[in-house]
Amino acid sequence: MNRARSGKPCGSIAPMRRFVPVLLVLFAACTQDGNARFQVRESVAQLQVTHATPGAQLGVFDSAKTMVLQGVADALGSLMFRKLQPGSGYTVRTLDGKEYSRHLTVMEADGSTPHGDFYRGQKLVAGSQYIKTRDGTMLSAYITLPGPIDQGPYPTVVDYSGYDPSRPGQPIGSYEFLCDSLPALCDAPNDPAGLVAALFGYATVSVNVRGTGCSGGAYDYFEPLQLLDGYDLIETVAAQPWVMHHKVGMVGLSYPGISQLFVAKMKPPSLAAIAPLSVIGNSSTTVLPGGMLNDGFALTWVSEVIDKAKPYGQGWEQARVDAGDTLCAENQLLHGQLVDNVAQARQTTFYDPALHDQYNPTSFVDQIDVPVFLAGAWQDEQTGPFFFTLLDRFTNAPAKRFTVYNGVHPDGFAPQVMIEWQAFLELFVAQRVPLDQPLVRDLSPLLFDRIFKVSLRLPDSRWTGYASYDQALAAWMAEPTLRAIFEDGGRPDELGAPDRTFEHSFASFPPPETSALRYYFQPDGSLGDAPPLDAQAASSFQLDPDAGHRGILAPGGDVWDALPAYDWRPPAAGKAVVFESAPLAADVVMLGSASVDLWLQSIVDDADLEANLSEVRPDGQEMYVQSGWLRASFRHLGADATELWPSPTYLEKDWAPLVAGEWNQARVGITSFGHVFRAGSRIRVSVDTPGDSRAAWQFALKPFPAGTSYLIGHDAAHPSSVLLPRLEGVSAPTPLPACPSLRGQPCREHAVYANTPG
Repeated sequence: MNRARSGKPCGSIAPMRRFVPVLLVLFAACTQDGNARFQVRESVAQLQVTHATPGAQLGVFDSAKTMVLQGVADALGSLMFRKLQPGSGYTVRTLDGKEYSRHLTVMEADGSTPHGDFYRGQKLVAGSQYIKTRDGTMLSAYITLPGPIDQGPYPTVVDYSGYDPSRPGQPIGSYEFLCDSLPALCDAPNDPAGLVAALFGYATVSVNVRGTGCSGGAYDYFEPLQLLDGYDLIETVAAQPWVMHHKVGMVGLSYPGISQLFVAKMKPPSLAAIAPLSVIGNSSTTVLPGGMLNDGFALTWVSEVIDKAKPYGQGWEQARVDAGDTLCAENQLLHGQLVDNVAQARQTTFYDPALHDQYNPTSFVDQIDVPVFLAGAWQDEQTGPFFFTLLDRFTNAPAKRFTVYNGVHPDGFAPQVMIEWQAFLELFVAQRVPLDQPLVRDLSPLLFDRIFKVSLRLPDSRWTGYASYDQALAAWMAEPTLRAIFEDGGRPDELGAPDRTFEHSFASFPPPETSALRYYFQPDGSLGDAPPLDAQAASSFQLDPDAGHRGILAPGGDVWDALPAYDWRPPAAGKAVVFESAPLAADVVMLGSASVDLWLQSIVDDADLEANLSEVRPDGQEMYVQSGWLRASFRHLGADATELWPSPTYLEKDWAPLVAGEWNQARVGITSFGHVFRAGSRIRVSVDTPGDSRAAWQFALKPFPAGTSYLIGHDAAHPSSVLLPRLEGVSAPTPLPACPSLRGQPCREHAVYANTPG
């Protein structure tokens, strides 16, 4: 941090007029000095003030002495000036004119990367410490090593998030007798992915993003500085003598999974590979699915992260300070200058590419040029199902493996995923034949019981037969990119556990084997192969204004249980339109997104719509499959729309209210899923008000007068339909699973639904 120097004002050298050369030198020096008691750190597009008088009014002045920003120091004497244009000659002054800084430089992102000596000069060891970034901000880190530092080098991974990864490690259980063999049991990283990697013999570096925990700076959701910090920490870690190959990987599920996509975009040279689990496809599709604010999980998550980014907000910082960590105490000073991302979300209506592309991994993962291992659950109740928009965009990754499955948020840690995750890290970070770990396998049921509350065991390694790294790598590269797991939870001997009944692999996503299967809505409530022939027919449903904040969990239910206590209710009379196919003559395997193509009419100018897909089984049970959402005024299709995915633009220029009293076309995309509709089952599609379909997501619905209703057309001129992603030539080798059993897919007794004629 650059402290503004104190000294006499420049006017004090005025009497020295006859010593002109000396005067010029002294004047130049004087203008570079300042008398401020506050401190200013120069940064990329920012100036960061600390140690000011609380309540002081401060301004940033450019080289022309024009004030460009102003603000008030907070209760800790801090103030952040953001979004400054790069350049030199800035000063920070109190508006009463009494204190002023020296001349300051605001850095530009391009060209701000330090010389390699900056990274090599930092020495990291096991335990708590700090990593310095290019603007001098110190990031809190906790490091574990699988053995003595002088017995390295070790394969190394980084997890990086705004949770509490750098919280000092703690023992897990009473396994002191195994500490020599598995040190992570007695010094566990405070992140599940880091813990698993440590058990597999990796050094782990767990880092808090700026503005969280004991890290310096102020929090702002994936701001450019957070990405530059990621670059810096990767390069600093890789420069350590104990890091194998001087290359590191990144690991993590959810937040530390998402952060990998942003950091990899920056292309740090020493990044070996990334392995993100349970991630978003786009911040907007999680916060504003279908154009409606997700004021359930999305805003709750943002609020919790912000609350914990406040000074001492995570709770463990105080213990560090009490133990003598003066830097942690100093770093709290800027934490009150965080950005209110909740307010930003509430103020966002339209997608603005200039602003929102930076938060949209789907728009930039084509820039990632390292190997990628990604896994995600179709029914993920937190980050959601929209990660599928990433799966065809990693065009520059030299190696990639995607694992997809029905399930919920933590299922990336399931043994069927972890064994392949370990092989990926071995091949692309450790650069060796994947090691078999019998001791870890023997202990794995204890670990999986903590996560899933069921007894599962890590599978045997399938790489023990390879004699060389080159052979193993060639075999891995020859395997298909997409691994699709079906019927997770359906094994009769462990109902609800995150384990498949079968799987298939495909060359890409969407699979080349996909064909579109269309069913048309019929006036009698059925789904038919042919368009309806009636001259005039429609069904209606009423807006349900309370639906947006109703979920599918019973009171006290936990979606992470093997068999959660769901309360998935059938639609109330008149509140939905429902269509069912005839019983299927054979199994139909589906994988991918779907499109519900509606003809819609109302006397109001908009409609919040939800389309639900379910299976009505021969045993009288109905099983949930997937949903999709759309605020109809956002129905304009993007350039990347396909017949199976509408991909609205959400741009202000494309926004179009419904034409009241006339028929409007609107396509509601059902997000991707993988499911087998068994022989004898019926395919069911319903359209209603968003809600009653998710465990944690909620929807801020657009208000309309009581009794507002909508017509869904199903006649010759207005043939509403659904298009589904059938896999040709793919079969299911297992019988109909129990109901309930499949993860993320609740069941209920099937009830015949009578549509209200329009």
